[in-house]
Amino acid sequence: VIILLIGVYDLDAGVFNVLCSEYKDTPVLTIGTQRECDEFSTLFMRDDFENLLRPLDNADVLSAACRLLDIPVPNGKAAQETVYDSRRHILVVDDNPLTLRNLKSILEDHYKVSLANSGMKAMTSIGKERPDLILLDYEMPVCDGRQTLEMIKADEEMCDIPVIFLTGVNDREHIEAVLKLQPAGYLLKPVVQDMLLEKIEQAITDSEQMD
Repeated sequence: VIILLIGVYDLDAGVFNVLCSEYKDTPVLTIGTQRECDEFSTLFMRDDFENLLRPLDNADVLSAACRLLDIPVPNGKAAQETVYDSRRHILVVDDNPLTLRNLKSILEDHYKVSLANSGMKAMTSIGKERPDLILLDYEMPVCDGRQTLEMIKADEEMCDIPVIFLTGVNDREHIEAVLKLQPAGYLLKPVVQDMLLEKIEQAITDSEQMD
C-alpha cells in the first residue's frame, strides 16, 4: 500500500483502522512532508511502514517499495518499465522539432510530457492516453491549431481538456482570433519558462474546480 499524504486528512480516518486490523501483514509506504509524516504517525500505529519525504523521484519510491517487500530492486530497462509516472501529463503539439525539444526540456522536471508534431498525431496521442493539459501551436500546416482545437471540443471525451495556445504572431487581429476559440490561455513564442509553468498550473487548477 502506498499512501500519498497530500489531502489524506480529508479522508475517513477509518481507513487507518482498516489497514491496522484487516491488513496487518501488508506493508505501508507513506509519502509526504516531514509535518505530514509526523501527523500520519499519530494515526497509524504500526512498525512495518516507512515514510518517504518529499521531494523525491520515482527511483526512491521503487527502492522503498522493494525494501518493504524484501525483493531486489529492478535495474536498467526493467526499472523504467516498472515505475509509473504519476505526475500531471502535458501534451505538446508543434510542427517545429526545436520548439518541441525546448518545451520538453522546460517541462520534464515538473510533468510527464508527450510530444506530437501535427494536429492529427495529437488526436491519436490523446486517444491513447488522455493528457491533463495540451500546449497547442496555433500555426501548423495541414491541420492548424484552430482545426485541432475544434476536433478536441467536438469529442465529448476530450472536450474538457484545457488547451493553451502557443503563437509566434503578435498582432491584435491574430490574438483576437485566438481568443475567440476560448482556449484556457495563450502564450507568445518564445515562451518564458516561469510564465509557462504558471499558466499551466492555473489552467489545470481551473479545470479541476469546474469538475
